[in-house]
Amino acid sequence: MKYREVTKKLKELGCIELANKRKGSHRNWYNPKAKMVVPVPMPDWGSKDLKSGTIRGIVKGLELDWEEFKRA
Repeated sequence: MKYREVTKKLKELGCIELANKRKGSHRNWYNPKAKMVVPVPMPDWGSKDLKSGTIRGIVKGLELDWEEFKRA
């Protein structure tokens, strides 16, 4: 799954991308329901997918339901 697809799903589930105050290839995402912040790697290589384990870690870290994330 591409970075843009992941961020689109996170937005649909109510998560918010926080302002990036530092240099780097990660963006912080906030889940207001769970009050959790998780860094999401933003790949610089463009067309490659994020690894499925990385995506699952993001979903778990933001305390979202995996099945709900897949449906979004």
